Amino acid sequence: MIGAIDVRDLVGRYGTWKAEQVSGTIDDLATELAGLSEDTPISGELVLESLAEGILASGRLQGALSLRCARCLKEYEQGFSVDLRELFVPFPHEDSDEYPLDPEGFLDPDQMMRDAIGVELPFAPVCRPDCRGLCARCGGDLNLGECTCTESDVDPRWDGLEALLDEWNQHTEDEPKNSPKNRQKR
Repeated sequence: MIGAIDVRDLVGRYGTWKAEQVSGTIDDLATELAGLSEDTPISGELVLESLAEGILASGRLQGALSLRCARCLKEYEQGFSVDLRELFVPFPHEDSDEYPLDPEGFLDPDQMMRDAIGVELPFAPVCRPDCRGLCARCGGDLNLGECTCTESDVDPRWDGLEALLDEWNQHTEDEPKNSPKNRQKR
């Protein structure tokens, strides 16, 4: 958890600014295949600038993501860096993208950081571009070599349709070459 930042020295003093180092963790920010690494805290520097509207927070955050490959399900970590630039105001509008500035002169960067990092979480992470994934039949990792499972390629539930296809192919071979159906095929 990243604590609130005291900005009382900036409120109402337009044009003044200060830099603040932030470091900590954000809980419960994850999808099925991606989340924040529990071993690496998020860190960065925020520049806080006093404006007539409120306090502008800008900077860059770094950390690590804990990912699971969407193809082979291998777990791995990957660093990230995200830029942010958000406005904190005393009374944010309900439909705005602004963040609340505490009347006491504190701002809590937690939700801003959660929002900025959350959109960076990959929907379908891949451990490497040439990942071959898992065998659809036995679930073996195809990155470790060719699959040696012996199940048939055709699902037995399709046998009835395969027989119909064979019958249809036989029927079209038996038709005369200059029949209307065969002329359309040419």
